[in-house]
Amino acid sequence: MRQRTQGTGGNPLRRDADRARTRMHAAFALTCLLAVIAGVALGRAAWTDGNRAAEDIARHRHTVTATTVSETTYRAGDQPSSRPVTVATATWRYPSQRPHTATIPVPAGTRNGDTVRVWVDGNGSAATAPPRQADIALNAVGVGAGALAGIVLAGSALVVLRLRIVDARSTRAWESEWATIEPLWSGRLRPGQGTGDDCD
Repeated sequence: MRQRTQGTGGNPLRRDADRARTRMHAAFALTCLLAVIAGVALGRAAWTDGNRAAEDIARHRHTVTATTVSETTYRAGDQPSSRPVTVATATWRYPSQRPHTATIPVPAGTRNGDTVRVWVDGNGSAATAPPRQADIALNAVGVGAGALAGIVLAGSALVVLRLRIVDARSTRAWESEWATIEPLWSGRLRPGQGTGDDCD
């Protein structure tokens, strides 16, 4: 009974097209399973690589105290859709009391002469903060989800294409069989058949 349900048995009512469709559905289910496994694996790899990179960056970044020497202004955010960033010119000394001056992001409401914390690299130049755990996790989820979606979409396209081919062949076979059976079933003469011809 199970073989007939799965389309692998010798049920005479199941055509080759039916078996092909069953195999395609099973292949798509297997593709989805493999997509999940690949997505999880790539997401974990991205998480591991992201943490390793963040740790390496953190070893070469430091925070120092800077003093603003101008009033705050605004500049465009890093992303087109992000809000403007509050910035001001500030000075600090690092390392060995070497002076540095640069325009850096500061909290809103910062005034001229206020002190702020700034991330710097090993040379004392202004730098971005090490990646946060939330950013690393978001990137890992994006990598995993992207891989999963890509594999599923590719598998879906192949299965749909294969099913269309199977359906087209099945339709042609059905039309050919119907052209032979329909005159016998309806009593209608086939093309080229005379009234005295045997319908059998």
